[in-house]
Amino acid sequence: MTIKSMTGFARSDGALGSLSWHWEIRSVNGRGLDLRLRLPPGHEGLEARIREAVGRRITRGSLSINLNVKRSEGETRLKLNEAALAQVLAALDGLAARLATAPPQPEALLAIKGVLEVVEPEESEAELQARNAAMLAGLSEALEGMVRAREAEGRHLSAIVLEQVATIERLVSRVAASPSRSPEAIRQRLKEQLERLIETGAPLDEGRLYQEAALLATRSDVEEELKRLGAHIASARELIGSDAPAGRRLDFLAQEFNREANTLCAKSNDPETTRAGLELKAVIDQMREQVQNIE
Repeated sequence: MTIKSMTGFARSDGALGSLSWHWEIRSVNGRGLDLRLRLPPGHEGLEARIREAVGRRITRGSLSINLNVKRSEGETRLKLNEAALAQVLAALDGLAARLATAPPQPEALLAIKGVLEVVEPEESEAELQARNAAMLAGLSEALEGMVRAREAEGRHLSAIVLEQVATIERLVSRVAASPSRSPEAIRQRLKEQLERLIETGAPLDEGRLYQEAALLATRSDVEEELKRLGAHIASARELIGSDAPAGRRLDFLAQEFNREANTLCAKSNDPETTRAGLELKAVIDQMREQVQNIE
């Protein structure tokens, strides 16, 4: 199973009788599963089942789900709201008593919000259940399209991250094979550092001299960092090939990669290791940008 991206888009259309609808789903990065719904009036009862359907398929990402519904012409009718019209006429009578104004035209009265109402055909319980089931089937189709889109983007991300892991591995191997890590090179550096120390004229007994040499050798040893980087490389490949969502763990692993790279650069005492360490940090930074898109 390939990793999934958190970015995607999908849509689906459906119809039942005189009613037609359109689902649209957009997904971007998110720390958890953040779901925002836009449902037309009268369809609020679908919310719980929408959240349940999303939760079965998606674990992370910020999703926007919009439902647009349209009823064919001729199925709706206009109804005059007698109570609202009476209130408007009473207000106009009161205004006419104060001001000399001409009576309003009928079309102006009908244009006032609430005077005319759009009345939808009444649905039986069976019709309502059938309509909801058909709409949710359309949502399921759109969600499957979203999952496929996120999988396709995930395959692209997987290839990028695996190449970055391979680059990290090459840089780690370069440091491990560096001539500067040979016993002769380390001995020579220690000798030069101790000679500079002695030249300062600082009084050092022989025991202190050996302690300083051991301390210098320990500070310049990057063997543990190289081993941990090797373990992180193996873990990254395992996560990318796993069946479970791996985005959070890959993000944490990228932080651990960066920690070891920082330590390696801090311990470096030759230009080649420093260059490799800086390249390592740059690749790790790029990797972290990519894994933040993974579910």
